[in-house]
Formats: sequence, C-alpha cells, structure tokens
Amino acid sequence: MPFTHIPPSWQLPDSAATPETAFWNRRRFIKTLVGAGIGASALGLNACGQARNGDIDPALRQTLGRPLNSVRPNPDFRDGGRPITEQVHASRYNNFYEFGGTKNIWQNAQKLPTDPWTLEVGGLVNNPRTYDLADLTRRFPLEERVYRFRCVEAWAMVVPWIGFPMRALLEDVEPTSDAKFVSFTSFYDPKVTPGPAWEFALNLPWPYVEGLRIEEMANELAFFAVGLYGRTLPKQHGAPIRMVLPWKYGFKGGKSIVKIEFLREQPATYWNMISPNEYKFEANVEPEVPHPRWSQSRERIVGSGTNPFNWEVQPTVIYNGYGEYVADLYGV
Repeated sequence: MPFTHIPPSWQLPDSAATPETAFWNRRRFIKTLVGAGIGASALGLNACGQARNGDIDPALRQTLGRPLNSVRPNPDFRDGGRPITEQVHASRYNNFYEFGGTKNIWQNAQKLPTDPWTLEVGGLVNNPRTYDLADLTRRFPLEERVYRFRCVEAWAMVVPWIGFPMRALLEDVEPTSDAKFVSFTSFYDPKVTPGPAWEFALNLPWPYVEGLRIEEMANELAFFAVGLYGRTLPKQHGAPIRMVLPWKYGFKGGKSIVKIEFLREQPATYWNMISPNEYKFEANVEPEVPHPRWSQSRERIVGSGTNPFNWEVQPTVIYNGYGEYVADLYGV
C-alpha cells in the first residue's frame, strides 16, 4: 500500500502546551509549508553524519557492531526534530532487564549469543517462516530511519535505526483473517540472562513478551531494527533484531526477538502482567496521562548535559510527535 507522507517537523517544542485541536491544525500547516519547499534544509541532513561518537572507550567501541554498507536513508524519516543522540550515550544508557536492572548493562549484554540465530514466525499465517541471521539483513531491503525514542521513565533520545518496516514481514507470512494480535518473544536462557538482582523477590514472567494489534504492526511507522548508527545492532540494543515503535513507550520495543506469533486474542505481555495499572498494553506516549508514580508531561533529553541530573527538559508531545501517522488507530 503506497504512502505519500511528508516528514513531520518538531521545531516548536511548546506543542505539548497547546490544546490538542490547535496542535493538529498547526502540524498540518507546517506540513504544507514543508511540501512547498520551506524548511527543506532541515530534511537534507545525513543521519549518521549527525551522530558524533564522542570519546568512546575501546571496550565500548568493540560492542558497536559491524558496518552496514549501502543503506539509504528513508527521505520521510530523516529528521527527528532534535539532534541525534551521540552514540556514546545511546550505547551506554540502556534498559535490558534480562541482563540487569540498571542502565549500565552494556557490558553484561555482551554475553548474548547472536550467531547462529533464528526467528520463528507462525500462528495464524498462511506462510510460516523461520528466518536465519542472514535473512534479517538480506531478505528485506534495509533503510535508515531517524526516530524519536521515549522511555516510560520520562527520558528521551533520537536514534538513527537501520532495518525494515514490519509490514514487509506481514506481507511475507500473510496473516489469516482470524489474526487480530501479534506476540513477540525475546531470547531467554537463565544461564545467560539472569535478570535484575531483585528478580528473586518478584518471580518475573520470563521470557519477555510484547504484543501489538495487527493494525499497529501494519502501520507505516512500525519497524524492525537490525542496526543503528550505520552498524549492525549492538547486543545492548537487542541484537540481532528488535522492535521499534516510536509512538509508544520504549518498553514496547521487545529486544532480541526469537519468535513472532499471530493470534486471535490479546497476548499477555511482560510489564502489563507485572503491573497492569502502570504499564498498559497499548502504552502510547500520552503527556496528559501520568504514570502512577510520575508525570509524563515532560521528558529529559539523554546526553544534553554532563549528567542525568541536569539534562535538558522538554515538553512531551502526544504520540511522541507521530500523531499524523497513528492517531487514526485510536479513533482520534
């Protein structure tokens, strides 16, 4: 199904304080200006060229994957509205609870075995598939997309992902008309993925499972990442393949996916099982809907200061700024 979206612009960070109706009218106006050629210079930036590595220590550099050559930027997603987060910050500030409960899990995550790798796709599909590691970077044409990333913990990044639209996989496996939901299961081996130190007290529901409505998976934004910053996906980011859903909170982006299953019923998902009042199944970025323990109206920009306590704070935008792509999924 062809799309003709023009890249959105987020040059006005006060948008979260604007009434929602005025917000959408303003975005349509900006989009019209971009279509007429105004602001084109903001869309011509090369994503990886913006991403400065800073002083990456040798141990971290060895974890950053292999170069992915001849990957073209998608012209509709070349501008995240903010500077791309420096790779040194994005690669050292991660959640990956299979490897621990702190942000600094990048070293622990190097224990993840990624070769060989298989991704099994089944359930209510006409063409069940098992993809191997080569399939993930060769079967589907790869592209680069610069997306805003918003964690439920109220911090944010801008990341140049490399991968392919989830819709490409949908077309390959052909879900049946009975398929209404999709579950995504992450790698789990208790010998390799011990979980956070406090796991014993919670009896956590491993493996990590996430889920979407099939309409969400088919959305133009929904993306499987196999790389970022011009290289294959580092293990701390969920190598070799992870989900990227920029209008949702980051925990919806399951990492190191080993199984995808098409279902009739909504699947039970990891954080929603642990605390359903805090982590909804949809988990869309909504600034007016607070987390029970903190506000979601503002977000801290990772790497914008010398430490997390003085990072720049900006207003949160509904659907993380991607409302023109996804609002119709939710009757808006």
